[in-house]
Amino acid sequence: MSLYDRIPNNVNLSSDKRLLRALEQWLPNYMQWWRDMGPEGFQADHVWLRTAVSVEPGGWAHFDYVKMPDYRWGIFLAPPEQDRRIGFGDHYGKPAWQEVPGEYRTLLRRIIVTQGDTEPASVEQQRRLGESCPSLYDLRNLFQVNVEEGRHLWAMVYLLHSHFGRDGREESEELLTRRSGDADKPRILGAFNEPIDDWLSFFLFTTFTDRDGKYQLLALADSGFDPLSRTTRFMLTEEAHHMFVGESGVARVVQRACELMRETRDDDVRRHGAIDLQALQRYINLWYSVSLDLFGGEVSSNAAGFFAAGLKGRHKEETFDDHLALEGHYRVWQPGSEGWEQEDVPLRNAMNELLRDAYIADCERCLERWNKVIQRSGIPYRLRLPDRKFHRRIGLYGSHHFDPAGKPMPPEQWEARRDEFLPSEKDRAYVANLMVPIYEPGKIANWIARPARGIHGLPFDFEYVRREP
Repeated sequence: MSLYDRIPNNVNLSSDKRLLRALEQWLPNYMQWWRDMGPEGFQADHVWLRTAVSVEPGGWAHFDYVKMPDYRWGIFLAPPEQDRRIGFGDHYGKPAWQEVPGEYRTLLRRIIVTQGDTEPASVEQQRRLGESCPSLYDLRNLFQVNVEEGRHLWAMVYLLHSHFGRDGREESEELLTRRSGDADKPRILGAFNEPIDDWLSFFLFTTFTDRDGKYQLLALADSGFDPLSRTTRFMLTEEAHHMFVGESGVARVVQRACELMRETRDDDVRRHGAIDLQALQRYINLWYSVSLDLFGGEVSSNAAGFFAAGLKGRHKEETFDDHLALEGHYRVWQPGSEGWEQEDVPLRNAMNELLRDAYIADCERCLERWNKVIQRSGIPYRLRLPDRKFHRRIGLYGSHHFDPAGKPMPPEQWEARRDEFLPSEKDRAYVANLMVPIYEPGKIANWIARPARGIHGLPFDFEYVRREP
């Protein structure tokens, strides 16, 4: 089968011989990476997967059984907008670029490579989760996320190969050589080097870290470089499912804990094989805080440069009145002579923080949905997001310590209370002990509730993954 047949696309791949040859040379290395670092132990199984086959809203995906190495990783750009104009920054109102503007070549390549690096990283983080899946339904959802992250990598590699020449080809190879958590050659962003050893971490990663991905893609969807804008707009179509997997997964963990508390009249659900809400809160504190770091520093000249160049905007840029952002200010907490004080910084330098604000508001809505599950059960407990200053590793707060409420703490006090705030070794050992795989259709682990419905109209007990002996 030719590369054109294997890669469904709407970029006229068959007519661009140079690009076709470049991708044909890249494909074997990609497939070797997938075999080495993709889902371990499941490459021969038939999985009920959706495959992107077009950009049409009513029929963009096809569902069928497929072996993951045979998945058709497509290259799709959202339909072009006629006479599209740059919507922000110093080039506001000018025609959107169809080719890389020379003065922004390095900035654009950096944006694309950083985005592209996150896609294989998450596959690497999750490669062994199939060995401990709570149900075939969940196993299939994991693999759907994995193959779509692979497709998103193809989308970024397409941009690198088609617009950046030799530099793009070299960067594409580098995307396959870095490894999540590797001491010598780690992935670019910190959250993508965190281990994901259990399904609770996976659900929180896809809730919070993929939600960061949503906001990064939304900021790039308005990019003045039209091919990047169109690529990320279509990627958002798939990203919604990744967040659904995470948010609904956590909701089912919460539901099961509440069910057991009601049934047993015992608040200690660990005695009954479920995950307690207090431990879940500590896991939330961890994954939310490392995801906050992905937005970058609170005051950033890089963010200002991306905005000025028209390459990366704000969330829903069209809702702002001032698309130049030359005169406004934003208040941030900064360390001063008398403790932490609020200071004004130029608006362009606070673009990371504006995007983080939109993300935090979205996460708050997510927490409210989880809390409604608890409330309906009559349990007097609420899950909360920690303060944005808590457990940060970069930016203004990275070298300081704060409790989950945002109160400054001396380092020694923070270390002494660390297990109150973040998953302890005891927490991790307990959760790990629950991770016993369930491969029988219709069955599910005791620590998580069944989903309300199956996938694409199918029942929960459908054989979503056909295991090969």
